[in-house]
Amino acid sequence: MKQSFRLLIVAFVLFLSSAMAQVNDLTIWWAEWDPANYLQQLVNDYEADTGIKVNVVQEPWGSYYDKVAAEWAAKGGGFDLVVGDSQWIGQGVTEGHYVNLTDFMNENNITDTVTEATLKYYGEYPGGSGQYYAYPTEGDANGWAYRKDLFENPDEMAAFKEKYGYDLAVPETWAQLRDIAEFFTRPDDGLYGVGVYTQVDYDAITMGFENVFFSYGADWKDADNNVIGVVNSDAAVQALELYKELYDFSPPGTTNAFFAEMNDLFINGQAAMIMNYFAFFPALDNSEINKYRDVTGYFPMPKGPTGERYAALGGQGISVNSYASDERKQAALDFIKWFAQKDVQANWAALGGYTCNKEVLQSDAFLTQTPYNAAFAETMNFVKDFWNIPEFGQLLEPSQRYLHSYVVGGEGTAQEAMDGMAFEMDEILINAGVIKE
Repeated sequence: MKQSFRLLIVAFVLFLSSAMAQVNDLTIWWAEWDPANYLQQLVNDYEADTGIKVNVVQEPWGSYYDKVAAEWAAKGGGFDLVVGDSQWIGQGVTEGHYVNLTDFMNENNITDTVTEATLKYYGEYPGGSGQYYAYPTEGDANGWAYRKDLFENPDEMAAFKEKYGYDLAVPETWAQLRDIAEFFTRPDDGLYGVGVYTQVDYDAITMGFENVFFSYGADWKDADNNVIGVVNSDAAVQALELYKELYDFSPPGTTNAFFAEMNDLFINGQAAMIMNYFAFFPALDNSEINKYRDVTGYFPMPKGPTGERYAALGGQGISVNSYASDERKQAALDFIKWFAQKDVQANWAALGGYTCNKEVLQSDAFLTQTPYNAAFAETMNFVKDFWNIPEFGQLLEPSQRYLHSYVVGGEGTAQEAMDGMAFEMDEILINAGVIKE
C-alpha cells in the first residue's frame, strides 16, 4: 500500500513538472516593418494548430540591433527566436547567442527546401562549413521600379535613340541604366532619372553601392580576407564613380535617403527609376498610395561591364536564443519546423512575406501574384552580402563614412575614398586577428 502511494506521489510530481514545463507561448523579436506584421498574421494559424500563442515583438530598425545586442550581453530570455540581419550571424555564433540548427535542419530535410544563396548568407557560419544557425525567413534584395509610361512613350523612345544610338528599354547593363538616368534628368520639369540609397545611418549607402560594386567584379575581401588591393581595386573605384554619377542624376534633397524616401520620390513623380528592397515594393502596387501604379514596372539588377550581375542581399533568417530554457528551445524548433513547411511558406508568400522556399518561388502562383515577384525570384539566385564576421559593424562604419563623403559630399576622388576605406578596414581586421600585419 505504501509502495503504491509512493508511486502515485511520484507520478503526480512528474505530471506537475510536465505541466509547469509546457510552453504555451513563444516570443519572436523582429524589426518594425510590414513583414513582421505579416508574420504576426501567419502565426495565428500556428496557435490554432498547436494552442501556442506566438507574439512578434517589433523594434524600430534604428534601434533593433542595439536592443538585441543588449539582450545578448545580458544572456537574457526576453525572446525565444530572433529574426536577425544576415550580418549578425558571425557575432551570434562566435559569442554563443544562437543555437546550432544543423542537425535539426538536416534531419527534418529543411536545408534542401530553400535557395542555396539564402541558406549560405542567412544560415551558414562560417561560410562553407555546412553549419547552420538560422532558417532563411525573409528573403530580400535590391531591385528597381520604373515608370513604364515614360519608357514606352514613342517621343521619348525616339529622342533617346537619337541621343544614345540604341533603344530605350529596361536596362540590361549599368552603363545603360546610367544613360537612362541622365536622359530623364530634367530639373526644369521636376523630373530626375534615378533614386539611389545615400543614408549614412547603419548600412543603407553601402547596400546601395554593393549592387554596382559586386557587378563590376569588386569584392570586400580575397580568399584570405585581405582588403588592400581588393576594396580599392580599379573595378571598385570605377563602380564608385558610376554610383556618384547616379546620385548626380537624383532629385535634390536625397542626401540621406533610404527605403521610405525612394518610394516617396517615385510616388511624387520625381524619379523615372528608383532602387529599393523588394520588401518595400508592395506600397507601389497600391493605387491609393501610388498614382502611377498601373504604369509601374519592375526589373532586377543589371549586369556590370564583364557580364557579372549581383544584387545586394537584404532579408533575415530566424534563430533560436541559446539562453532560453530547454523546453522553450524545443518549442522554438517545433515552430521553425512548422514554418518551413511548403504550404505554410506559400501562405507566408501570399500574405506578403518573401519566402526562400525553392518550390514556392518557382510556382506560378507566386510568380504571378504581384508584378514584382518574378523579378524577386530571379534576383534571389544572384544575391551577395557584406561581411558577416563579428567585426561587421566596425567594418561597416568606414564604408558608410567614405561612401557618403564622396558620393553625397563630393569630397576627394573615388580612388581616395576606396583607399581610405581599405586601409581602415585592414587595420580593423589586423586588430581583430582576422589577418596578419
